[in-house]
Amino acid sequence: MPTLIHPTAIIAESAELHPTVQVGPYAVIGEKVKVEAGTTIGAHVVIEGPTEIGSGNRIFPGAAIGLEPQDLKYAGAPSMVKIGDNNQIREFVTVNRATYEEESTVIGNGNLLMAYVHVAHNCIVEDSVVIANAVSLAGHVKIESKAVIGGIVGIHQFVHIGKMAMVGGMARVVQDVPPFMLVEGNPCLVRSLNLVGLKRAGLTSEDLAILKKAFRILYRSGKLFSEALEELELLSDNKYIQELHQFLSLSVQSKRRGPMPGKIINN
Repeated sequence: MPTLIHPTAIIAESAELHPTVQVGPYAVIGEKVKVEAGTTIGAHVVIEGPTEIGSGNRIFPGAAIGLEPQDLKYAGAPSMVKIGDNNQIREFVTVNRATYEEESTVIGNGNLLMAYVHVAHNCIVEDSVVIANAVSLAGHVKIESKAVIGGIVGIHQFVHIGKMAMVGGMARVVQDVPPFMLVEGNPCLVRSLNLVGLKRAGLTSEDLAILKKAFRILYRSGKLFSEALEELELLSDNKYIQELHQFLSLSVQSKRRGPMPGKIINN
């Protein structure tokens, strides 16, 4: 059986690597790092612990995972990075640990993080998310499953991006992005439903019709947000409407950034 660890790689004695893990030239893997079966670690990758990485991941050259957070409040706590299975982490991606003890920065399963993406402390990226090149996530950002983030986007700390949402390239995101919506611009505004993404995700024509009705209530009716939210609650028991209503209701609570407004249409 050929060796799977390049002789120039440096691996701490306390690191736990499954026998099927491949490690490329000049990679550095520190203490308290655990990597599961079938993960490939490219040349010049740096992984510090405590960090847990699941199976079937591909980590490309130059990525830096599990290093200290870029947070002045950090005081040396043994915080973590937790990465699931079957992710692609491309060249020079950085994923920082959380700030305080027993906290984690979390990346789920099946995500694609393109080159130069930065995932700051305490971020959560769920499953099947695509983040294009040179996107920067500030601290405590949450991106829900099947969202798509275009290239060179900056996302403010504590922002939540909803399920199946799409953020257009070069946007500045300073408020929560509701699920199922397409947003873009500076200032970033809700422009429409993410119809292409929703169809690819398998939503039915009935689902799309009721979401279009919800979109008109929220962004085209001229109602106050509180009024639109009440009408949305009564609109349907459709699961996507319920998820949208829950997201928006939580978005207006304290310590959240508030929901992103829609584009103003002149009649």
